[in-house]
Amino acid sequence: MKDSIDAHLALWSRELPEMDLRVEGIATRLQALGRYLDRERDAVLAGHGLQWWGFKTLHMLRRGGAPYQSTPGGLASQLGMSPAAMTNRLDALERLGYVERHHDRDDRRKVVATLTAAGLEIWQQALGDITKVEVDLVNQLPPTEQDRLTDLLRALLRSTERS
Repeated sequence: MKDSIDAHLALWSRELPEMDLRVEGIATRLQALGRYLDRERDAVLAGHGLQWWGFKTLHMLRRGGAPYQSTPGGLASQLGMSPAAMTNRLDALERLGYVERHHDRDDRRKVVATLTAAGLEIWQQALGDITKVEVDLVNQLPPTEQDRLTDLLRALLRSTERS
């Protein structure tokens, strides 16, 4: 059964006969699936009034476990961004009521960002809907094929993690 990438490969096989169509097909399909998941995720988040940056910030706070807090510098480091950019994110999330900032009890110089009940609730709702999109996609394959795909993707990913 053919997919939209097969037409892409047919075109390039005529234009660049030396191209490795297997490699091109795999890479292009991975890219297309990534774009699909990005579009679906962004649509889900928009339905919750969130953008990816906000969700990821809430996600990092939640992932740390109760009481769901971190320093802005710790969050910035986890997300690979500058402390100033993190301050802007936290300002926006605080205005929405999803995050609170306060001074640490033991060191008043240190600020701590904490996920609020509203932040936890919106994160849980969004995560549930994102998970549904992912489950619906993966369940297009039977469980044995899902396991096979997991093994293949793991092998590819491990090769990139070594370098």
